[in-house]
Amino acid sequence: MSATAGPAPVVAQAATPANEVYVSENHCDWSTGGDGSMANPYCMIASAAAVAQPGQTVLVQPGIYQEGVFFNRSGTEGAPITYRAVNGPDGEVHVGAYQNTWITDTVFHLSNVHDIVIEGFSVSAWGSEETIVVNRSSRITLDGLAVRNYEDAPALVRLTGGSSDVTVSRNFLASYTNVAGVAVDAGVSGTVVSGNAFRDSRMVVADAPGTVVTGNTIVNRCDAGILVTGTSPGLSLRNNIIQTAAGVANAPERCATPSRATAISVSAGSTQGTAVDYNLIDPASGGAPYDWAGTAHPTLADFQAASGQAGHDIVARAGIDGPAGSPFGWYPLTPASPAIDSADATAPGAIATDLLRNPHADPPDVSNTGTGSGYHDRGAVEYVGKGALDGRTFRRSGGGGPLDVVATLTPKLPYPTDGPGGTVAFKFGDERFWRVGHSPSMTHTFRRAGQVSVTGWINYLGFRKADRAVVAAAGDVNAGEMATVVGATYHPVAPARLLDTRAAIGLPTRTAVPGGSEVVLPIASVGGTPAADITAVVLNVTATQPSTAGFLTVYPDGTALPNASNVNFVAGETVPNLVTVPMSNGKVRIRNGSGGTVHVIADLQGWYGDAGSGLKTLVPTRVLDTRGAGATAFPANTTRQVDLSGTLPSDATAVILNVTASGPTANGVLKLFPAGAAVPVASNLNFVAGQTIPNLVIVPVTGGRVSIHNESSGSTHVVADLAGYFGSAASGAADSYVPMPPSRLVDTRQGVGLLDRSVYGPLQPREDARFLPGFQGTGCLAGCPQATAAVLNLTATEPTTPGLLTAYPAAETAPPTASNVNFVVGETASNLAVVQVGAAGRVGLFHNSSGTTHAVVDQSGYFIASAV
Repeated sequence: MSATAGPAPVVAQAATPANEVYVSENHCDWSTGGDGSMANPYCMIASAAAVAQPGQTVLVQPGIYQEGVFFNRSGTEGAPITYRAVNGPDGEVHVGAYQNTWITDTVFHLSNVHDIVIEGFSVSAWGSEETIVVNRSSRITLDGLAVRNYEDAPALVRLTGGSSDVTVSRNFLASYTNVAGVAVDAGVSGTVVSGNAFRDSRMVVADAPGTVVTGNTIVNRCDAGILVTGTSPGLSLRNNIIQTAAGVANAPERCATPSRATAISVSAGSTQGTAVDYNLIDPASGGAPYDWAGTAHPTLADFQAASGQAGHDIVARAGIDGPAGSPFGWYPLTPASPAIDSADATAPGAIATDLLRNPHADPPDVSNTGTGSGYHDRGAVEYVGKGALDGRTFRRSGGGGPLDVVATLTPKLPYPTDGPGGTVAFKFGDERFWRVGHSPSMTHTFRRAGQVSVTGWINYLGFRKADRAVVAAAGDVNAGEMATVVGATYHPVAPARLLDTRAAIGLPTRTAVPGGSEVVLPIASVGGTPAADITAVVLNVTATQPSTAGFLTVYPDGTALPNASNVNFVAGETVPNLVTVPMSNGKVRIRNGSGGTVHVIADLQGWYGDAGSGLKTLVPTRVLDTRGAGATAFPANTTRQVDLSGTLPSDATAVILNVTASGPTANGVLKLFPAGAAVPVASNLNFVAGQTIPNLVIVPVTGGRVSIHNESSGSTHVVADLAGYFGSAASGAADSYVPMPPSRLVDTRQGVGLLDRSVYGPLQPREDARFLPGFQGTGCLAGCPQATAAVLNLTATEPTTPGLLTAYPAAETAPPTASNVNFVVGETASNLAVVQVGAAGRVGLFHNSSGTTHAVVDQSGYFIASAV
């Protein structure tokens, strides 16, 4: 197959966060070309290059990209455009002529551009053109590349056209015909060539004053190592290892024509102001180490005497090994190399980490003869010994958002170093691609709460795929999967009706839901937040006009039907209940678990996600009771405000109230909403004449006040118990919500779930039982976060007398006077509760009745304290 590089295609602007653009030829839609997001990456690098903006990073995933790329868009000095090959556990990024493909033209073109960084690509060509050309461009960085040309091109990387301030660092520059690995042409200024490995290629500078060549390892078979021609004064040539012999790197041999194998050659027009020092030159070629102003100097002493240069140069066996046959390579030092701990740490162009991204190490058995710290090595690769994994952590980020985590892999090198070592790769559980970086720690924000995970690797070879048998550094160290638990915070909303099967709201028909069937309620977004970023929604779900007794189960679409219920009803009854349902794919399912039909209403009350309000749970406290002395029932169609400002902090955003209608004289509904707002369409509590019925309500507050509206032709008493509030961590509201698939914890009909019971069967009169809520979290490195409260649906069924159920934090104290579920003889009644977790993670369940009743407890999540 043959291909010739061409202009970049016309594509749409990237649909992605401002700082990242994704390219993946293995995970893209070739029919559309992608849009640059993680979910829909571009198929080609050229597509990203056509639209990249200053400050963006183009993350190119492993694969083979058979294209040439014209980089024709510029960044700014403070916000360059970065193109990064994400080499990692899944492989490397290869561009151009690779395997059975042919690219006969230049692969990477940078012309008339500025402020671009290109990192980590394997770039190969097969032809007479340079593989990479930087022309008339400025502030360009080529870092960590593997650059090859399989034919007799004049150079692998050419800097030309008066380009300025170009950095060529940590690259592997491989030729087969002793061409220029880096060619710096006339008029180019401010060039730094540092930390590169040259294989069968040389460094060439022609009429380019001030070029810096520092810390490279140049292996060129029987040809010049560094060749400076024309007028190029003011050069800095320091800390380089140069071997120009025949044979292989670890067994160099004398050249057949030694006169061609000069290590450093500087023209007469380039000696002024040029500094040569701290280089290591291997003499095995038999050629002169230096040619200075046209005169060859066969020994170091001769050169020092003639030029006054090279006061700290060494001419001796280089003691290098490798490289292996791979697109990425390098020349590691052997333990006996004189390059170890002998470099000039202050040399212009010296970089903080070596070609493999490792720090400078100080082996204790080697004398420190360099400058600065004294233990920087000459050449491109530092001798660091064998790396390992010293520790790993994965935890919630203290001081960050509720969904923020920090993953850390701690490197371990055998010698003292001036920084951490290795390259780390993390794949977070909600992302499709690896994140690769050079800091031991990486932060991440998950889109949803729950048990979350990350898989980590630390690699001391920069994820290069050369032969690990020949290197001193270790290869991959797999840290494995790590887990923790993160919670979401609450966003209250003005109550909004999402579904009403009576009125074709949320569905196109007015048909009641048949028995054993389901309603699928789509929730694409809430207030501009997409469903993918919503952990759970809080719905007030009402069953009305049921033809037979039964129940509703509300659960996430895409998951199995749980053994749990949310709303229990009998024929002809209208029953509401608050439901907290986790989100999975932007849809919620509501199943009619009866044999008859039922209409269903769903009103949105709020949602859980990032950047919301935390929860402070309270032991239930009565804040309103119109049955008390001096109080009066709510008259028909009236609104009253409940002032909680003396109880709540000033920044409270919402409250959790268990609201009970008692003794209504006519059928009706109660509606709770922020004080001062208009009465909403959505309702919270439906009642019939003479009924006592509770429902949990989460309602926004304004100035600590809540409005309650009795929409009825008769009066009703109202009781409200405060169970908690949402607000800021500073006000004590620091807990966040962790979703769980709805699950059954207690069912006395089956004799399961209650602790320390001596009686099998229903709850006995005044029985105070205990049970354990379920919590996610297995395999957390430092222990999973402890639960502070549980989200429970409590159901009383088959009661023999009227009574109450109260859930509370289990302790030695008596149960509170507040109630969660009110029931009458023979009724099945349910209500949601947010309950503090007591001692040893237990919750108490108090049955306040003179008779018996069965109890069912279903859980749909829990709360955890904020990270510290």
